[in-house]
Amino acid sequence: MGLARLARTQQRDDVKTLARPRDKAELLLRVRKVRPESQGRWGRMSAHQMICHLCDSFRIVTGDRSVSFASGVMQRTIVKWIALYAPLPWPAGIPTVPEIDQEIGGTGPVDFAEDVAQLEALLESAATRISAADCPAHPIFGRMSETAWLRWAYLHVDHHLRQFGV
Repeated sequence: MGLARLARTQQRDDVKTLARPRDKAELLLRVRKVRPESQGRWGRMSAHQMICHLCDSFRIVTGDRSVSFASGVMQRTIVKWIALYAPLPWPAGIPTVPEIDQEIGGTGPVDFAEDVAQLEALLESAATRISAADCPAHPIFGRMSETAWLRWAYLHVDHHLRQFGV
């Protein structure tokens, strides 16, 4: 069975995605629980930096932020499938591209409430606007379907909210 077909078989009700209204609502509720003083369980980002990092990641999806590519055949196939469809939480310490790394080229925090509102708006927009035809290639996973982008969006936000215990 090919990877694409196998991925389609994984689109069950228990596979969370930004495409599903209840999953999006869950993420928005959790985003609103983050506080500037929330402590990370791993990594170097502050809670405010994490909010800005997530905003930057959605700007990649919309094409409003350009990033370099750090991808090979393994990342675009096997690693992508495991990251999107294996029933495992993403581990701590996954490296990111420099353009959205908060210590290198990411958008710096300004006002916490405004940055959270921006993330909420970007998340809402992505849930309805993501289209594989309009999205640039993911910097690690390469070209992705609309279904894969929406799954990635859920998992990426979930990963960082778990980082801060929400």
